[in-house]
Amino acid sequence: MRKLENSELERKSIEDFKEAQKTPLIIILDDIRSLHNIGSVFRTSDAFLIEKIYLCGITATPPNKEIHKTALGATETVNWEYQENILSVIDNLKKELVSVFAIEQVENAIFLQDFETEKKKKYALVFGNEVYGVSQKAIELCDGTIEIPQLGTKHSLNISVSAGIVVWDLFQKMNRT
Repeated sequence: MRKLENSELERKSIEDFKEAQKTPLIIILDDIRSLHNIGSVFRTSDAFLIEKIYLCGITATPPNKEIHKTALGATETVNWEYQENILSVIDNLKKELVSVFAIEQVENAIFLQDFETEKKKKYALVFGNEVYGVSQKAIELCDGTIEIPQLGTKHSLNISVSAGIVVWDLFQKMNRT
């Protein structure tokens, strides 16, 4: 076994990334405090060709030195937009027939392993504040909620870890043959 050199990784150029067919997933970050979490979500979104990120509420936007530390240039590849009001973002996406799901622990949430994607359907995933999670008002507008099962004492994951887990799982399900 030999570790691959960077030149062997067949990385896309920024132009190639922008022209590539995107995974029909949209990420909505609402009131995210940590600039490192924001940057990490950008980097995950780049890795899985996510269509777009919405940054809402107090969530900081690029260009930002602290976001760049973890994004490593992904703010230049991933399409993003700032919108103050998450409720408007959810409402507009639903009008475009995008299925919107909050990633949260609520009554009757669908466990991630049980969530099935539909072919040719676009999904948006709402991730909320590191302390308070997704707001109740946003949850009420969503088509449903997805919960990552957790068995330990904390029942809480870092937002960037949660995004990585959920995006990877849905990416796998959407790309089944």
